[in-house]
Amino acid sequence: MRDAADFLAAHGFGAATLQPLPGDAGFRRYARLLGGPRPALLMDAPPPEDVRPYLAIGAHLRRLGLSAPEVFAADADRGLLVIEDLGAATHADLLDAGADPAPLYAEAAEVLAALHDAPPPPGLPDWDAAAMARATAATVLEWWWPAAFGTTPADAVRTDLAAALHAMLDPFAARGFVHRDFFPANLLRIADRDGARRTGIIDYQDAGLGNPAYDLLSLVEDARRDVAPAARDAAIRAYRARRPLGDLDAALAVHGAQRHLRVAALWVRLALRDSKPRYLVHGPRCWALLDRALEHPACAPLRAFLDRHVPRDLRRNPERLETAA
Repeated sequence: MRDAADFLAAHGFGAATLQPLPGDAGFRRYARLLGGPRPALLMDAPPPEDVRPYLAIGAHLRRLGLSAPEVFAADADRGLLVIEDLGAATHADLLDAGADPAPLYAEAAEVLAALHDAPPPPGLPDWDAAAMARATAATVLEWWWPAAFGTTPADAVRTDLAAALHAMLDPFAARGFVHRDFFPANLLRIADRDGARRTGIIDYQDAGLGNPAYDLLSLVEDARRDVAPAARDAAIRAYRARRPLGDLDAALAVHGAQRHLRVAALWVRLALRDSKPRYLVHGPRCWALLDRALEHPACAPLRAFLDRHVPRDLRRNPERLETAA
């Protein structure tokens, strides 16, 4: 982490000891501040990170009565924040420790429904078919494709992928709040709170405007862990009980197909660009989830694109990366 001693001292945490927390796929780093005036974390978000969306969206969540970390101090220009420490009991950790998955996933879906019930704040970027197509191309065509095929994709492939994603996603256009990374590692159990506030929400800085089914899909088809059918069903029932939707199965399938393809290729980018090959272990899960999503008729355009351009035996982590790992 960068030296933040002056920032911490100016806001009453000069005597605190920093306990670094494990890093993730992004550029942000966190440290628990021990011995300060209150339980807190230091967030260090250097460029290209921008903490301003984090600050705005967190304020929105707290106005809704949800548990997003309070901000005790901020230097947005430097990307330094002191934020409330909501504890270490992430839903992912609870699951790893043997917690019953079904109630935990239902709890997560209930707070997600509460989040989606409220009008979104102003200024969110679109997370629509165009944005999802760009994001998919940025991982699939710029990183996975060259690693799998040994060459860059032709312009016709780029055009065909964009057309397939638009054809699949355009019928499900919506403009609700989308967290975009709503899964157990970004949720915390807060023991002394109840109702929707018992679930802490973090990593919401990339939120946008899109179809809320994207978040439910991110929860029940987690790219980083297998989700038991009973837990998936419990989450969907809990969400439907509060927010009856139309053809939810189709909406989950199309957003799953897009997300799983994009994220399967994202692991390749992390390995090649960021020297983080450990994430390749999640590739097989993402490709398997993609295969399952493509069985839904609503995913026919993307299925046809893959059948035209990507032989089935290449729908996996590129062989050379698997060998290197």
